Amino acid sequence: MRLINVTNSYSRLVLQQLENTDAELVKVYTSGSITIIYTEAPLHNEIVMVSKKRAIKPEEINEVKAYFLDKLSESEYIEENISIFESPNLVEISIPKHPKERKNRAYG
Repeated sequence: MRLINVTNSYSRLVLQQLENTDAELVKVYTSGSITIIYTEAPLHNEIVMVSKKRAIKPEEINEVKAYFLDKLSESEYIEENISIFESPNLVEISIPKHPKERKNRAYG
């Protein structure tokens, strides 16, 4: 699966997310008929996958999750704490971040 960054085409969505949520970074990608919205916030990262044409396949969910987890340091999250909400045309992957105290202890 190839993800193409189309954030510039969704400037209104990005602006709304930055103004109305705790998001510090918003990027939008596409992969065929799936739109992927990736947000970073102080306490969590979110990945939302939307398809208006068909159901999202489990292997697509796994590929997108792996793609974004590869961009994070393993010390930033605990795999078991990641939650996935699935419906046929919408998937939300929530990646809670480690509290700062845990990060400091892990390196100290």
